[in-house]
Amino acid sequence: MIELVTLLAAFLALIGGIATVLVRNPFDKLITLGILVSGAVILIVKLGYLDIAIVVSLMMPIGTIFVLLLCRKRPEGLQ
Repeated sequence: MIELVTLLAAFLALIGGIATVLVRNPFDKLITLGILVSGAVILIVKLGYLDIAIVVSLMMPIGTIFVLLLCRKRPEGLQ
């Protein structure tokens, strides 16, 4: 059962990584990065590095906020 969880987490991270490379829309990239990180966090927890998993889980939403700020639409006069 544990091998199945590891295999599914690796598959999730791999699919998220491939989708992140292929997707062009920045907002869709955030979704695919979330998929990649979710698979990576499962693998990190499986290896027993819970402190690293906590740091990754806290930094991903903060990074998402910064990326959303960079991708927002600017008013037409400020372009």
